[in-house]
Amino acid sequence: MGNHYHMRKNRGLIWKLLQFVLFFSIFHELCVLPKIVTGQNIDEEIINVSDFQALQAFKRELVDVRDTLKSWNGSRNGVCSGSWTGIKCMKGHVIAIQLPFKVLGGRISNKIGQFKELRKLSLHDNFIGGTIPSSLGSLPKLRGLYLFNNRFSGMIPSLIGNSPQLQAIDLSNNLLSGFIPQNLVSSPRIYRVNLSFNSFSGSIPSSFSHSSSLTFLALQNNNLSGSIPSSWGTQNLRSLTLDHNSFSGSIPHSLGKLGNLEELSLSHNKINGVIPDEISSLLKLRAVDLSSNSINGSLPKGLVGLKNLSSLNLKKNHLTGDVPSTIGNLSSISLLDLSENNFTGEIPASLENLSNLTSFNVSYNSFSGQVPIRLSKRFNSSSFVGNIQLCGFSASTPCIAASPVSEAPSMSPSTSEEPEHHHRRLSTKDIILIIVGALLAILFILCCVLLFCLIRKRAGSKARNGKTAGIEKGFAAGAAGGSAEAGPNGGKLVLFDGPFVFTADDLLCATAEIMGKSPYGTVYKATLEDGNQVAVKRLREKLAKIPKEFEIEVAALGRIRHPNLLPLRAYYLGPKGEKLLVFDYMSKGSVSSFLHARGPESTIDWPTRMKIAIGITSGLSHIHNQENLVHGNLTSSDVYLDEQNNPRISDYGIHRLMTDTANTNVIATVGSAGYRAPELPKTKKATTKTDIYSLGVVLLELLTGKSPNEAVDGLDLPQWVASTVKEEWTNEVFDLELMRDVSTTGDEMLNTLKLALHLVDPSPDARPDVQQVLQQLEEINPKLIAEASEDPAEKDHHLI
Repeated sequence: MGNHYHMRKNRGLIWKLLQFVLFFSIFHELCVLPKIVTGQNIDEEIINVSDFQALQAFKRELVDVRDTLKSWNGSRNGVCSGSWTGIKCMKGHVIAIQLPFKVLGGRISNKIGQFKELRKLSLHDNFIGGTIPSSLGSLPKLRGLYLFNNRFSGMIPSLIGNSPQLQAIDLSNNLLSGFIPQNLVSSPRIYRVNLSFNSFSGSIPSSFSHSSSLTFLALQNNNLSGSIPSSWGTQNLRSLTLDHNSFSGSIPHSLGKLGNLEELSLSHNKINGVIPDEISSLLKLRAVDLSSNSINGSLPKGLVGLKNLSSLNLKKNHLTGDVPSTIGNLSSISLLDLSENNFTGEIPASLENLSNLTSFNVSYNSFSGQVPIRLSKRFNSSSFVGNIQLCGFSASTPCIAASPVSEAPSMSPSTSEEPEHHHRRLSTKDIILIIVGALLAILFILCCVLLFCLIRKRAGSKARNGKTAGIEKGFAAGAAGGSAEAGPNGGKLVLFDGPFVFTADDLLCATAEIMGKSPYGTVYKATLEDGNQVAVKRLREKLAKIPKEFEIEVAALGRIRHPNLLPLRAYYLGPKGEKLLVFDYMSKGSVSSFLHARGPESTIDWPTRMKIAIGITSGLSHIHNQENLVHGNLTSSDVYLDEQNNPRISDYGIHRLMTDTANTNVIATVGSAGYRAPELPKTKKATTKTDIYSLGVVLLELLTGKSPNEAVDGLDLPQWVASTVKEEWTNEVFDLELMRDVSTTGDEMLNTLKLALHLVDPSPDARPDVQQVLQQLEEINPKLIAEASEDPAEKDHHLI
């Protein structure tokens, strides 16, 4: 019995021991192995010597003004523990270096080639310069190379595409030059290449058109030339953007083989020839931009079969013939621009059925007949001007039927003799008397006007009791270069609808005070004799178009009305070329002064800022979608507030009044103080996407309370916000005033911040359109968007 008892006792001890071993094994699986996977500091995860030395060399070559890499200290044991910023390891090797938005300068060390297991190098949105190291070509495991938005220069190393696992290369928006290497897309896995916004020259390597894996190719805004490759062997390409280069020749027929192509942009090149019929086989096409080339011929008949097409831009070519009525079958299209071509015939009535069409332009062609009624109601006259035989698109171009010859009144014998009596030759005496009488009449009128203006000036001077510092006495002197003869001596004043009526004399003799200056001219606050105040912009004469073209464009702008746009009330053309634009005067000033020039005791709460943001977006939406215009220089200084803090955008469409040369020069210089989209210095062309970027900056200005004119930590406002959010210090970006009510408004502020960062994306294609912005703002604050969506005509009527 005793032995049996001891045996049972020993078996129990053995069973407990087995349970302990089993428990320890499970504990090891749950607790120890995850540390290995996550790279925590254990013996197996000590970084190898070669990678450690390469990291030290990498850090030495960089300029770290914000001390971002201060964690890169200590022994090899700590590198892969997760404490080194931007470093990821596996089995003691560095597999990823990710340091975007870190304000890093300097250059990349050539020791980068020692990271034999490196899969991803992401250094985008910094200030790193120098050349791209050729040693990058010796990284066999490299999959992604993201160096965009930096200051790299020189050529792309010829070996950089050698990695057999390379999938994505983005070197856009740098200072790179030279030829593009043939083997850049030699990897069988490469699917994305973005080399846009650099200064590459030469032709497109043939390897690009032969790659079977490439799906995204962006080469726009370079100095590339030659012809577009004539053979394309890839069926996977979805986006091909080659615009703003110097490509010549014709559009290759082989593009018709790219069955998955969704976006094709060849604008601003030197392409000629016709649009190949094969393009009609690209059934997945959503956007086609062939504008600003020398393409001729007619529209391919099969083009109307592209059911997914949402944007077709053929502006500024030499296209001819009729526009087929079947174009009304493009049910998804939202933008159609056929302007500045040689199209003839009538505008198809089938276009009225395109419910998604929000941007439409057929100006400066040879269209004839009547504009379809619903089109003329949906789109401003600027969409139709320049077609001499076209009528019905505005009140000034009515369609009048010719009177039949048979209805002409017949002459009686008594009246048939009248012409002889009225057409007798005037004697010399008669001519002299007529001339003398006319001169006396003109002299009398001039004396009256001068006397009238002199009396007004003296009365205004007395009323101010001598306090005229910074104020010009008599607006005519400021507007007409010192001459007060402008009004009655050949000047022309045209009034649009407005709250009051005035004459040319009233305007030219008004007391004027300079409010500010812009690249297009000087802005005055003019006080009329009856006490009413208006804002007057005197355009720089050398920049404005000739009077005939000017009047066509300014008449179109004068009809634009929206509650969030500052209405043009009148314009004046002087006899010496002076051009004045008259607007409502907004006593509360601009959004910029409202935010940055107020006293410390004055606060602006979040609902007010959100109201301003929604109003500006609503006004910009009307400019883009209803008026088919681009603003070009949207800033908080160009948005004014009424007494209820409703924003009103000014200077929209003003570029239409200026010459092309003037606009190019202005766009190259304006907006440099923080609002300018990064692509503008290269393209020198304002677009809806550059407007969206400017809108995003204004939203960030409302959120942060900071002026985009002032750099923060050496960064512009979008860069500073993005880098701060990246470090998970989101609360630090908001204006301190807004943090008082963060418990109730925090979600709205955060969602608006996310939206604003989307708007200032460095890539124009990534930015949403203004209608999408409005929809997202509606989701953030439905109540305010409803208030901003009242009937524009009714709201403007209340204002008047």
